[in-house]
Amino acid sequence: MRIIVLPGDGIGPEITAATIAALEAADRAFGLGLSFDYDDVGFASLQKHGTTLRDETLEKARGYDGIILGPQSHMDYPPRDQGGRNVSAGFRVQLDLYANVRPARSRLFLDRGAKNMDLVIMREATEGFYPDRNMYKGIGEFMPTPDVALSVRKLTAHACERIARAAFVMAMKRRRKVTAVHKANNFIITDGFFLEKVRQVHKEFPEVELDDVIIDAMAAHLVRDPSRYDVIVSTNFYSDILSDLASELSGSLGLAGSINANAEAGLVCAQAQHGSAPDIQGQNRANPTSLILSAAMMLSWLGEQRKLPALEAAGAEIERAVDEILADPASRTRDLGGSLNTDAFGERVAKAIRKAQPATSAA
Repeated sequence: MRIIVLPGDGIGPEITAATIAALEAADRAFGLGLSFDYDDVGFASLQKHGTTLRDETLEKARGYDGIILGPQSHMDYPPRDQGGRNVSAGFRVQLDLYANVRPARSRLFLDRGAKNMDLVIMREATEGFYPDRNMYKGIGEFMPTPDVALSVRKLTAHACERIARAAFVMAMKRRRKVTAVHKANNFIITDGFFLEKVRQVHKEFPEVELDDVIIDAMAAHLVRDPSRYDVIVSTNFYSDILSDLASELSGSLGLAGSINANAEAGLVCAQAQHGSAPDIQGQNRANPTSLILSAAMMLSWLGEQRKLPALEAAGAEIERAVDEILADPASRTRDLGGSLNTDAFGERVAKAIRKAQPATSAA
């Protein structure tokens, strides 16, 4: 099982090292046969190769079983014509990793955030209001005159239908409810188009309940009562905002696991939901939980797709071990009120991973 590791910028190398420690412990416990190869993206790539993301890196990543992508400092990159390519967008668009899966759940032992949340946001990741991924050439944001700025959003039937289908498939494994989020009362054509496609796909899943909520109302409902929701599906921009809100409501953005996946192509990328936090870079104080949980999701996804129970069990065990460590206030990182450094937290999670039982030991 070959994994390519791209540590990225800022705190990326630190939280990546903690994540690899957890994966290596799971590998030993479950006999997964994991191997890790490293490459550069972000500023490290820019310094060596003149671009933050090389096409060769993307093509190379296609040949791996899984991808671990660290945070990037996109806001600090130079312009595109000087090598500042958006790394996340490159992976999502060029590898067609259209499903950005972002779960959010409460951890009552943290005594913070919502008390009754357990939901998954299914974010379409290849188009929408993001100007670097909605045009064949150039970007969808431009200024025809010095005092006019325009941005174009692109929605396609193909992208809307497949993220809707992924949401219904996810709901069938959970509580069988999907909520489509939109702004069709104002974006009558575009959001109306998205909602139409979701409703069409719903016909394939009569066992799943479907409702829809306007985006501004959804933000309020999530704060008031997140227990109402199971699987939330929306376009790129809305989902990005809602997933950060949901993660904070669940306790912290630093606890937010995330994968980018394409089941049809068999590709999956683990990526922390938060940014690169350059203000604490090199201080060994970042919380690595988000990337550790993302890597656990990656293993579980691969196990389910390839029918390898050991991978699924390993992913679940990493998540359990994270909860075990977070349950002890003395074992938390500083952002959660504890005192552990990044590497120490990763080591404790690794030590908490239990050995595989005979029934799940074969990959």
